Amino acid sequence: MTKTFTEEEVAAIVEGAVAPLHAKIAELEAEIARLKKTSATSSKPPSSDIVKPPPTQGKGKKRRRGGQPGHQRHERTLLPETEMDTIWEYRGDACPCCGGRLVDAMEPPKRWQQFDLGPQPLQKEEHRAIAQRCIGCGHIHYHPWPAELRKAGLFGPQLLALVGWFKGVCHMSFSTIRKYFRDVLKLPVSRGFLAKAVQKVTQSLKDPYEELLGLLRQEAVLNVDETSHPENGRRLWTWCFRAALFTVFKVSPSRGCDVLLEVLGEEFDGLLGCDYFSAYRKYMRLNKNVLLQFCLAHFIRDVKFLVEHPDPRNRDYGQRVLALLKKLFDTIHRREEYASTEMFRRTLLRWRNSLAWEVGMEAVATRESQNLAERFYRHFDEYFRFITEPGIEPTNNLAEQVQRFVAIHRRMTQGTRSERGRQWWERMCTTVATCEQQSRSLWTFLCESVTAWVTDNPVPSLVILGVNTS
Repeated sequence: MTKTFTEEEVAAIVEGAVAPLHAKIAELEAEIARLKKTSATSSKPPSSDIVKPPPTQGKGKKRRRGGQPGHQRHERTLLPETEMDTIWEYRGDACPCCGGRLVDAMEPPKRWQQFDLGPQPLQKEEHRAIAQRCIGCGHIHYHPWPAELRKAGLFGPQLLALVGWFKGVCHMSFSTIRKYFRDVLKLPVSRGFLAKAVQKVTQSLKDPYEELLGLLRQEAVLNVDETSHPENGRRLWTWCFRAALFTVFKVSPSRGCDVLLEVLGEEFDGLLGCDYFSAYRKYMRLNKNVLLQFCLAHFIRDVKFLVEHPDPRNRDYGQRVLALLKKLFDTIHRREEYASTEMFRRTLLRWRNSLAWEVGMEAVATRESQNLAERFYRHFDEYFRFITEPGIEPTNNLAEQVQRFVAIHRRMTQGTRSERGRQWWERMCTTVATCEQQSRSLWTFLCESVTAWVTDNPVPSLVILGVNTS
């Protein structure tokens, strides 16, 4: 006998069979969304975006290349005559109009300056110790080489600094530097010799680097970031500590809180601008004196992940939160338009409170939105400390911008291969970033540092004297 089912029973059976499928589909969609995260929707580096979306076509006429209408023209300023090695003067033989005789007029000449390499860009010196015989005992003696000559070796201080410049600033390999010396300077050298020259530059930068490393604990505000650093198949980490007037890099095998404890100590009472990585949160728990400002740019990326999520509830929730974040940052970008600092701060507080209310609305509808809301409320003060603490940025862009130089060097050189190479990279990268930060000539500093090291004099400092970095 065939059993008959009512419509309600059939609906219940179908619902029971379909419900697990819907749950599985939702689970797979969430997993696909997680795997499709990019640098725009997460904290992943841009280099992880293997497949990038095509560029969005802008509306209107495409902008032409080069200078735009209204752009101020920039022209090279001529150097004074006293800095010219040679001055050539040109005079005509006859007037091109009527053929008459020409005489010098009381008008300033037209000037055209040109620069070129000389026939001998390399200064070559030979030092000779003359053999001298003692008239008393008959022994032959040679005057000992000067200490600075023996310490520098084949290359003088400026040539050593040039090797360091090529290796650290231009990201050149030893083979490329060797070709430059062979083809341009007509001086054949080996790659091993160039490696030794780099180590001499490393030693000259030891004291300036350690001085800055020791000053980090005295800073009131630091922006910190870390990025991977390959070394012979190992994965190390380059940590960046950016202060107001200098930047320090440290390569460590650890990405954990122990690096912060080693560099800053357990009593550091300044403020750290950083992302939401667990090492910084652990350091905050261990050090009750430190204050943190979590990067709002990273928080925006997580909100954008919800905006592009397949679940419509996440998309709606993310769009509302993102709209308020845009209004908050629009206020920050227009800070100069406010009549007073207090008015600007009150506007920020208003948008902060609106954002806090919106993040809490329907946050438990999905797992993704709930995770975002819980993190936001757990560290509410750390996300908005820039409102109450003057001079604090809401993002960690200061440290991340400096790390771009590190990422470029890593891409071109594939990291380091030894502890000596690690020391070179720490010290050279610190010098490059700090000189750039201080609008200081890196080349001049390298020459002065190597010269001081060769002559056993105190090396120059990377600290700006008379300025309180705190």
